[in-house]
Amino acid sequence: MTTDTVGGVWTYALELADALANRGVEVSLAAMGAPLDEPKRAELRASRVARAYAESCALEWMSDPWGDVERTGEWLLDIAADLEPDLVHLNGYAHAALPWNAPALVVGHSCVLSWHEAVRDRPAGPEWSLYGKAVERGLRAAALLVAPTQAMLDELVRLYDPPCPRTVIFNGRHWTRERVAKEPFVLAAGRLWDDAKNVQALARIAPRLAWPVVLAGEGAPRSGVRALGHVPRGELDALLARAAIFAEPARYEPFGLAALEAGLAGCALVLGDIPSLREVWGDAAQYVEPDDEERLAKVLDSLTRDEAAAWRLGERARKRASEFTPERMADAYLAAYGSALSSARVAA
Repeated sequence: MTTDTVGGVWTYALELADALANRGVEVSLAAMGAPLDEPKRAELRASRVARAYAESCALEWMSDPWGDVERTGEWLLDIAADLEPDLVHLNGYAHAALPWNAPALVVGHSCVLSWHEAVRDRPAGPEWSLYGKAVERGLRAAALLVAPTQAMLDELVRLYDPPCPRTVIFNGRHWTRERVAKEPFVLAAGRLWDDAKNVQALARIAPRLAWPVVLAGEGAPRSGVRALGHVPRGELDALLARAAIFAEPARYEPFGLAALEAGLAGCALVLGDIPSLREVWGDAAQYVEPDDEERLAKVLDSLTRDEAAAWRLGERARKRASEFTPERMADAYLAAYGSALSSARVAA
């Protein structure tokens, strides 16, 4: 299984690897991106990943990454030659076009072209044409395409029309922290430098709220909010446990792992009104159009002034979030693996 060291894909990969190990599936992890820091090395040691490999490189969605993409492709093929895996699980697109000796399943966690349309409100420019072609080649070679929501899968089909079979598998997450009393603050967390999160809107309305707004993550605005910068995993879990409200007025969020963690922690969820988040949360969240800052302020102000309503919304989120278990995710992936392997045998 490939993963990157940036954002939620890392967390997803470790969670899935552990759940698969409980079902007798041995997972070797190939991590790409920034070098592994000590917290990530500690997470690896605590996981049930059988073997781990790491390579520092640019990722396919970054600017001009293609030399590194080619180099890491050779690195991945060398690993596969040693391990002889039954199946290759790729959490990216470009490397699916490599000459694997096993079926390649691709998971579409995100996509630069759909990001541009949602966040910039225009198609990606010509500088992303190589990226689009690489994604298209990868999906043509994939034995199966998986997306974390139907909304994300619909975007991939619209943009690339992949010929491979495809399916939706929701992400899953464990939550073991004990419940504590909720405290009066609004929390946002994650890759705050990503404009898709729309954190600037939250920062602009923060001075109008009765409760403080706390931002956990790199790239947070510095005015009107309490910006914590990078927060280690354990400390972030503690913040989620304490926060009464979690806000993410996102323009683009193919699934939303941070919102899932907040839901498991019983936070009232105030989310961007986009199809993927509606699909995941149903009536267990309040939604705000990403461009409607007046509505965002009104919804958050109402919840800060009615703690009973915030608690009820948080309990709905907790109930909904409890459905997205790693076990359920692993069972769905086992079925997907079986489908990809069967298709490969028929093609042979």
